[in-house]
Amino acid sequence: MTTPRVLAIVLAGGEGKRLMPLTADRAKPAVPFGGIYRLVDFVLSNLANGQFLKIVVLTQYKNHSLDRHISRTWRLSAMLGNYVTPVPAQQRLGPQWFAGSADALFQNLNLIYDEMPEHVIVFGADHIYRMDPRQMVEQHVESGTDVTVAAIRQPLAMADQFGVIDADPAGRRIVAFREKPIDAVGLPDAPDQIYASMGNYVFRTQPLIDALREDALDPTSRHDIGGNIIPMMVKSGGAEVYDFADNVVPGSTERDRGYWRDVGTLDAYYDAHLDLISAHPIFNLYNDRWPIYTGHDPLPPAKFVHNEGERVGRALDSLVSPGVIVSGGTAVSSILSPRVVLHSRSLVEESVLMDSVSVGRGAMIRRAIIDKNVIIPDGARIGYDLDHDRSRFAVTRHGVVVIPKNEVVER
Repeated sequence: MTTPRVLAIVLAGGEGKRLMPLTADRAKPAVPFGGIYRLVDFVLSNLANGQFLKIVVLTQYKNHSLDRHISRTWRLSAMLGNYVTPVPAQQRLGPQWFAGSADALFQNLNLIYDEMPEHVIVFGADHIYRMDPRQMVEQHVESGTDVTVAAIRQPLAMADQFGVIDADPAGRRIVAFREKPIDAVGLPDAPDQIYASMGNYVFRTQPLIDALREDALDPTSRHDIGGNIIPMMVKSGGAEVYDFADNVVPGSTERDRGYWRDVGTLDAYYDAHLDLISAHPIFNLYNDRWPIYTGHDPLPPAKFVHNEGERVGRALDSLVSPGVIVSGGTAVSSILSPRVVLHSRSLVEESVLMDSVSVGRGAMIRRAIIDKNVIIPDGARIGYDLDHDRSRFAVTRHGVVVIPKNEVVER
């Protein structure tokens, strides 16, 4: 089988309001995750591991740190014609931002014309998962359909939280694509489950171009891929579903196979971190047959110092990044990002500490997300009195304290 010509487009322009304050001055796909990664690294790693090496990343809001990360980290062989290129909103069609995901593609049709691919992959940039996109593209090419939509099985009771795909009795052709329906029915082979859209699509190029042009002329459209383009193609009979449960990633285990998390809220972002740190993690970062790529500064190894009575530097059930110094403090079930420092007798439990956070002597932190460069003073308490924390910081519905970037915390 001849390898088809494919262009990958990653949609990374979302504002990420529900992740505030982590998105106060960075794009959502640039939000750090798992100590050393950015959210965008997961989709880019899936594409790179799948050998789709012509990748355009469409950015819009607060895109500086995202563009910088991609430019510094994602360098492919120009000699072989491979690239990962961030493309900010260029306002080619007038002084307007992207009005939706379909409009983002429409305003950048020149990128498709430049490559003239047979197929276009369009993936989102803010989910945590491993996927071999080759298997989805193979199904798409063999079917000859206009669009293939990746779907993950979810409980029927959660249908009102997703874009839901209704398939024909054979389970492949899409007969309806509905946003958050309250009357969804289960799958033929699993009445208690539905197909939820993952926001990942593979298109035949010309039908995609035709649909984008038609959508651009519709003043009533929201110019959204899921809300407008996919229903348009469903109506013409040219849409199929790809069941993510069929995707087999090299090196995956039964425990982490099929893992996918939408980290669109602070609680979901926090919970996804806790999935990383058990002895047998639900999401395994240590699969070297399908690595998650990233780039970070040249830092020394993590260091654990002091072993004097209660003044012991240690980390238990935790991820510890390069450049961390645990100086007589303790981390339990936590993620310590590069350059974090825990001073003597400090205690950090079930928390996510981002780059260069400093935790003072005797300070105690529980169930918190602390953004970069925050200084926690000696003896401070975070996560122990949520009413007091709420008066100073954001506290999620599930009681996670979130401290914004560069904050100097008072005791």
